[in-house]
Amino acid sequence: MVSYKELGLVNTREMFAKAINGGYAIPAFNFNNMEQLQAIVQAAAETKSPVILQVSKGARNYANQTLLRYMAQGAVEYAKELGWENPQIVLHLDHGDSFETCKSCIEFGFSSVMIDGSHLPYDENVALTRKVVDYAHQYDVTVEGELGVLAGVEDEVSSDHHTYTRPEEVVDFVTKTGCDSLAISIGTSHGAYKFKPEQCHKDPVTGRLVPPPLAFDVLDGVMKELPGFPIVLHGSSSVPQEEVDVINAYGGQLEAAIGIPEDQLRKAAKSAVCKINIDSDSRLAMTAAVRKVLAEKKGEFDPRKYLGPARDNMKKLYIHKIINVLGSDGKA
Repeated sequence: MVSYKELGLVNTREMFAKAINGGYAIPAFNFNNMEQLQAIVQAAAETKSPVILQVSKGARNYANQTLLRYMAQGAVEYAKELGWENPQIVLHLDHGDSFETCKSCIEFGFSSVMIDGSHLPYDENVALTRKVVDYAHQYDVTVEGELGVLAGVEDEVSSDHHTYTRPEEVVDFVTKTGCDSLAISIGTSHGAYKFKPEQCHKDPVTGRLVPPPLAFDVLDGVMKELPGFPIVLHGSSSVPQEEVDVINAYGGQLEAAIGIPEDQLRKAAKSAVCKINIDSDSRLAMTAAVRKVLAEKKGEFDPRKYLGPARDNMKKLYIHKIINVLGSDGKA
């Protein structure tokens, strides 16, 4: 058993309380490798933003659970090296699919876990979430539950439809489970194709697709039922069209990729939404930089020469999100 406190990590409890009171959201950036982790830590340290390092079950299998533990510990020490005296860094399991997965992550030093029982019948979701909460709270690990289903595909999580969270269920769910935060469905979705073209309209000036607005009435209903309770938005990448354009210009095929407009995320960040998950944007920024280098320098085979620019491009993206979308800069 490894305690996250030994690694220098924190859980989300105090972090979320400050975010709700301050009208900003904590960035939850997924990572799979060293370059992504470096970019996240550099961005958070430079902006003095609390940050959540998210690891999906797929990423955990890819990177190895033991390496991840030391990478998280290294992230804390790296942040200090960069001048961040008291790093506020969480290591979080994204979309845990079973009690066993959550338990294993807690034992390997995660400071926060998500148990995603949203695909289960309501009572089964409640029972599974409660079981994870009971175990996690023994070690002061915070737990995120989920009500509602997000459409889209990301790693091993996929659904061909979304089901909005029902505000009338949230009090019962939170009371029975004891979860510390709640992921809800208001129209965000996983992956780089968050909406079908027929769901969108074309901007007459740019010709780009404009997605439908998020269901803020659902969010308002949840906040009315659970005043001051930490709310989480998954699938909140904006799918920057400039990155999509670079990918396509250098041989990619991302047609009709579209994300959540940043003005809607800014609005959400000022509410009880205190954690906003961003994964696809990082993948796009990384892929765009790698494709550009390899296309322009066809003889290049040193990974540092294309992963270095990819890291820099991701860092720029993370800083933009922290300052211009989530408003978490200077909060740690």
